Amino acid sequence: MKSLKSLLLLIALLGAFGMAHGKTKTTLYPKVGIVVTTVHHSKVYVHKGVRFHYAHGIWYRPYGKRFIVSAAPVGIRIAKLPRGRKLVYVKGRKYYRYHGVWYQKRGRGFVVVTI
Repeated sequence: MKSLKSLLLLIALLGAFGMAHGKTKTTLYPKVGIVVTTVHHSKVYVHKGVRFHYAHGIWYRPYGKRFIVSAAPVGIRIAKLPRGRKLVYVKGRKYYRYHGVWYQKRGRGFVVVTI
């Protein structure tokens, strides 16, 4: 009986640890200035004569045959916000923040702004 209780306790603890561990998700984002070889599923935008690639909330500029992670160009308009953005009110105004970039709804899209 004691062995059965110990076994059930061990199973319960392992199950609880497994569930808690299963909910952990870490997403790494490249820092501005990092050079990458490819950008998957990007949308191309041209802003003030500069070509940008936008994928999963990260902005890139062509860098030879590769791409360099870039700061979001202030004033550029996108149709949809990236998943995981946060709604933030600043001085009564509604903004959306994602990975350090601030967006504001304008018309049917969203514009990168500074706060």
